[in-house]
Amino acid sequence: MLQQINDRFNSACETCADKSCAIKTLREYELQLWRNNYHEVKFRKGDMIMSEGISVNQIAYLRRGLVKEYGTIDHFQQYILQVIKPHSYLGLESIFDNCINKYSYVALSDVTVCFLKLPVFLELIKENGQFSYEILSSICNNNLRNYHRFIIQHQKNSRGKLADVLLYFSNVIFESLCFILPLTRKEIAYMVGISRESVSKQLCGFEMDQIVKIRRREITILDVNKLEQISRLG
Repeated sequence: MLQQINDRFNSACETCADKSCAIKTLREYELQLWRNNYHEVKFRKGDMIMSEGISVNQIAYLRRGLVKEYGTIDHFQQYILQVIKPHSYLGLESIFDNCINKYSYVALSDVTVCFLKLPVFLELIKENGQFSYEILSSICNNNLRNYHRFIIQHQKNSRGKLADVLLYFSNVIFESLCFILPLTRKEIAYMVGISRESVSKQLCGFEMDQIVKIRRREITILDVNKLEQISRLG
């Protein structure tokens, strides 16, 4: 459920610590245009931020919190593309393909999202080359990271896939050897393409081998070198 719309931040874009690299390139009058056409929304954990198949009329920028990006096959089977962390745009690719959302976005924690009207965003794309470059760079880097992860993951067994996803959470999302799993075991199974039972089996195996320590959803990586080796050889 949408929790709160907040317009009091409209005057603080210049001093916002969560600005994207693209926003930092805006000139004063462009920043004013941005301020006049955006609003901030807070969502609670589990809230749907944007749904697959809906028309895109706003650009979404994740200021705080974690978001799950996923799609569905035949409106039933879910596949998870990635977990998105703060200072990222949600679904930018869709504005260049008929402006129809290709994926859904759900809050994995309490999150704060800034929404900008699409016509204003497109105007900035056309008028500011540096802004356009940063947006294009954001899209390309994100897609390349995901393509690489999907290709490598496809070639691995279930043990290697689980090692990969734990390293992904540790290195990319949390930048820590200790973290709370943002996804359930079923969701992890959707993300790496194995069964929920395989996820549980491999996690138990890692714990028995003293590679990780598991306390409910808290993961502590005890032997990162071993986990990396399993990822490489899996």
